[in-house]
Amino acid sequence: MCLAENQPNVTLDTSETLFSVLAAMNTCGYNADLDSSDPVRSQIRAEVAKASQAFDQAKEETLLLCQFYHEHEQPEPSRTLAQYVSLALTLEAPPGFVFKVKDADLPPDAAQVAGIVPILQKFYDVAGLHAIWLRHQVVYSGLTVRYHDPLSKVLFDTEIYLRLQSAGYLGHTFTVYLDPMGAPGQTNARNYGADYYVVISPGLGSALKMEQIRHTYLHYLLDPMAAKYPNNIRRLTPLLFGVKKAPMDESFKQDVSLLVTECFIRAIEVRTSGPGKVPEDQRQAAVEQSVKQGYILTRYFYDALAKFEKGPVGLRNAYPGLIADIDLGKEQKFEAQVKFSTEADPELLRAARPAEPRLLVTAEQRLSAGDSYGAKKLAQQALDTKSEDPGRAFFILAQVATMNRDLQGARNYFEQALGVAREPKVVAWSHIYLGRIYDLQEERAAALDHYRAALTASAQLPEVKAAAERGIQQPYEPPSRPQ
Repeated sequence: MCLAENQPNVTLDTSETLFSVLAAMNTCGYNADLDSSDPVRSQIRAEVAKASQAFDQAKEETLLLCQFYHEHEQPEPSRTLAQYVSLALTLEAPPGFVFKVKDADLPPDAAQVAGIVPILQKFYDVAGLHAIWLRHQVVYSGLTVRYHDPLSKVLFDTEIYLRLQSAGYLGHTFTVYLDPMGAPGQTNARNYGADYYVVISPGLGSALKMEQIRHTYLHYLLDPMAAKYPNNIRRLTPLLFGVKKAPMDESFKQDVSLLVTECFIRAIEVRTSGPGKVPEDQRQAAVEQSVKQGYILTRYFYDALAKFEKGPVGLRNAYPGLIADIDLGKEQKFEAQVKFSTEADPELLRAARPAEPRLLVTAEQRLSAGDSYGAKKLAQQALDTKSEDPGRAFFILAQVATMNRDLQGARNYFEQALGVAREPKVVAWSHIYLGRIYDLQEERAAALDHYRAALTASAQLPEVKAAAERGIQQPYEPPSRPQ
């Protein structure tokens, strides 16, 4: 249902696609916060469990489904939920579950579990998910009725503060999905092109996390403005150099438009945090905390919004001036004096960045710059989240160990890289480095085996071929260090 007459592109709804994906997860052992969930979650779980064991084909498809699920579980249940929410948002309605985008355009976390779709199609049929969905439509509809008014108020108050109407955002949509099959209180927000989504699982009598919904709604309102004035924002790119060591998400360190918008949103959130109720010193402390996490323009926007609040102009007209008035030199001097925190609040909204290995690209850049600690942290993060090529991640960790003169650690990482790597360059160079390590450990036979393997793997890599031939001709000796 639309949340207000003047918000035709803002919707509070439920989704059979999302229901089907979450029901499948629950069938395979997703039990996060089950005790505090809406009772309908347990009812649906029981019905699906019974249907999935009703006959042999249902048992077989359930077995395949759960095998895939367990093979792709993340270290934390919230991460497991997040990747399947991303998948559900990229799928059309059942029974087809057709992808809305090309495989190459899938969000990275959705791509990690995209292989479950053919299994889900069959499971949906044999478990009778459509019939179960229909049986509980009254409960699902009741959720949208229950939360309609409080959610409408939050969005309306946001528009009033900014003197801005979302109705003017043609082609953009903002959808809040409610589904009790996830862990209560979990909020997943996504931005896929012009579409913004928030997925929430209400629990037993729990209120929605309105501040998280509003955060995504502010992105929905402000992202198009940033896109409208790219030159004004691009001139602020030098600010990115000063936040390289900040603890915030890497995406903000690489895209000045994302950084500017996030700073603006955080300033709005502080300024609207109960004026007259929250003491000014607490609001200033919140601004300071944001700055120390790397959101360097939060203070500028906080002060600028104080002037905006007193004027008659809406944000749409005020926005260009707010951006143009940023004194780059002044902000750079301020940035240089900031002592960054060690941790940052996680960013709620995930944007679709298909097939681009940002963590490992950044890790390689850090390694080239001599920052072995930063490179190791990013490569390990890529492994922990299962978001990028594990072979490349192990290869970077091996290079870090080599840089730190940990030969045994490097040897272990190179061997792990060979166990999972598919990229010819990673395979070939792993063999070269292992050959050199075995030479340094005076295990010549093992070294020769790796040089020969590198030669086989280096058909299109002349530099690797040359290194392999040198290793075969004579044992490796490290370059002499300058005196």
